[in-house]
Amino acid sequence: MRFAGIDIGSRAIKLVVVDSAGKILLKRIADTGFDPMEEVKKIMNDARPDHTIATGYGRNLFELVFEAQTVTEIKAHARGALVLFPQALAVLDIGGQDSKAISLFESGKVKKFEMNDRCAAGTGKFLEIMAKNLGFAIETFGDQALGAKKDVNISSMCTVFAESEVTSLIAKGQDRREIALGLHSSVARRAVSMINRVAPEGEVVFTGGVARNSCMQSLLAKKLNRVVHVPEEPQFVGAFGAALLSSEMP
Repeated sequence: MRFAGIDIGSRAIKLVVVDSAGKILLKRIADTGFDPMEEVKKIMNDARPDHTIATGYGRNLFELVFEAQTVTEIKAHARGALVLFPQALAVLDIGGQDSKAISLFESGKVKKFEMNDRCAAGTGKFLEIMAKNLGFAIETFGDQALGAKKDVNISSMCTVFAESEVTSLIAKGQDRREIALGLHSSVARRAVSMINRVAPEGEVVFTGGVARNSCMQSLLAKKLNRVVHVPEEPQFVGAFGAALLSSEMP
């Protein structure tokens, strides 16, 4: 049998299909776009799952349209991360719209979590906007930041005020890479505070699209001073977890 997990995020839709043993058979990703359910239909084309569980930003709409089951992102990321790194008891997920810190019991069940979903601060959207303002591609933003000799302190995490601050720094001739490093440092400090509140010890799994950012990987490992695992394709962890939960349904 084939079991699907679909993670409908604010920026991208991720699909993972596994067999009854949890082996990945298929992975797909697409932009969420203006009509998420139409994109879901495209990404699900030929996937042929026997059972599907949805998670993510658009899971409730998916449930209405397809009459399918859903799980929270917290549960999906926890399940996927635990299978990939069984020794880790904490998960930090930073996506396009929000960020989540999760601590786990050794059984894999969620012990405690904290979310930032009130504004773009500390999320992929924040970094995307700042990269554009600095003239960097989001795909290379982390590498550019790592090329700085020092960072510049960014006092505001509000996207609007941070944009103004960045514009002012550019006008003063500040090195763009140093500004980039300062922005990454501010996001990392926020993320470290979240994970330390829910899981002050132990190895951490870094998931979500922002986990592909090389500077964020480096800063988190340094500021946490503990092992930070980054899956090969961190943006798929939520969909993978949902697929595993789908395969475990009675």
